[in-house]
Amino acid sequence: MTRLNLKKTVTALALSLGAMVIVHAEAPHAHWGYEGDVNPEKWGELAPDYAICKSGRNQSPVNIDRSYNAPLDALGLHYAAVAADVIDNGHTVQVTPQSESSYLQLAGARYTLKQFHFHAPSENQIKGKSFPLEGHFVHADKDGNLLVLAVMFKPGKQNPQLDGVLNALGGSAGESRKLERPVNAAALLPKQRGYYRFAGSLTTPPCSEGVTWIVLKTPMTLSQAQLDRFAAHLQHNNRPVQPLNGRVIVD
Repeated sequence: MTRLNLKKTVTALALSLGAMVIVHAEAPHAHWGYEGDVNPEKWGELAPDYAICKSGRNQSPVNIDRSYNAPLDALGLHYAAVAADVIDNGHTVQVTPQSESSYLQLAGARYTLKQFHFHAPSENQIKGKSFPLEGHFVHADKDGNLLVLAVMFKPGKQNPQLDGVLNALGGSAGESRKLERPVNAAALLPKQRGYYRFAGSLTTPPCSEGVTWIVLKTPMTLSQAQLDRFAAHLQHNNRPVQPLNGRVIVD
């Protein structure tokens, strides 16, 4: 695969995880959603490319009920304040940095931050508990392997970084706008970096597997007013938890 084609593949997968439908002139993707005849239970039947949503054995999200203690590498977060665009694409609120200067290092591999987006309520659960909001920070390494860093949000103290995202949103879905100020993804993550790790998939069609999931144990906070503003855009954009099928979650 050429470097150009590899770059296109990485970009397409990252945007897919952000619930952004990538439309190709020669082969448009099937419409999907969270309600009615295109709800998550139907995704695997909407198009051949989505079949793994139904047949896959390593699907996300999951309920983290039991985990096994193992020596895990520390997360090396190297995030910078960068200009970014925000969009309500009809499936999620997504923020895309205008540069690839932010990255995460794990076990000697470097994963570049491609975008981050939100789900309300949370998709993953911790011991059966759902949170009102979950952020997914989508990364890819040089070979196109994806890693998603997930953080839960609970009602509490206002988060100024989230205000910047919400204030930049347009009035209708599909309108991309530039954030007034640079955003630093590190400000959306807790200082305590303990985490759960497991193998999973994209949580939206085509539900591709082979994604490394890192779910932080410590939640962040947002104000009730911020949560209400997110809810107006997201409107229950969470896929139900999927069977583990023998997968091991380590922490």
